[in-house]
Amino acid sequence: MPSLSNPLGFRRWAAGVCLIVAPLIYIAGVIVDPALRQGGDTTGVYGRYPEQVSVSASLLHWSWVLLIPGIIGMIHLIRHRGVVLGHLTGALALLGVVNFSGLMLGDFFYSRLERALPPAQGAMLAGQAFADPGATFGFQIPGFLGLLGLFLLGLVLAYAGHGPWWAPFAIITGVFGAPVFPIGTAVGGLLYLAGSGAIGLRMLRMSDAEWAGQETAQPVATEVSTGNRATTR
Repeated sequence: MPSLSNPLGFRRWAAGVCLIVAPLIYIAGVIVDPALRQGGDTTGVYGRYPEQVSVSASLLHWSWVLLIPGIIGMIHLIRHRGVVLGHLTGALALLGVVNFSGLMLGDFFYSRLERALPPAQGAMLAGQAFADPGATFGFQIPGFLGLLGLFLLGLVLAYAGHGPWWAPFAIITGVFGAPVFPIGTAVGGLLYLAGSGAIGLRMLRMSDAEWAGQETAQPVATEVSTGNRATTR
């Protein structure tokens, strides 16, 4: 881990590590979620397992939060090619993905309402709250637009030469596939980790000069004529 006083090394390290850790925490949150594990009719499940809901919602919240430094790092690497697209898709990803963090609070409300009221009634009230236009247009739709932005940002990063082309496809497939327990969780989780981790590892393996966009100076050969003799410096 670079020193906190090293702005280049520490920021590169933080962005790279977050891109590796975020999918791991996301997978853990999906596995702990009792409703996703059960499938089918999940009415009352959150009320029966409040401890699991608390852990799952917290893990999923942090999986989205930790993705933010990684996204900022991806934007930082887009310098010479696709800069405008990098800024646009990066802004969409940042402003959108952060909404999923806020939505994780809904799991706590589902759990409490299903315990305080008959499970079906509690689930209905929580569902009605999330159907409110403010929740739909202020959180849910921007969140999914953020995932679109993350996918497009990954493509721009690949165009800029700092990421593999397959990574954004793996990330998005993994994010949507992981909640389909258990096969989707295994396959989707591995895809998410592979795509995001590949970008994160590239950041960790970079030198500080590469991270800063500094071109390595190439020695320049010059010929100095001294009669019949040429000297190269």
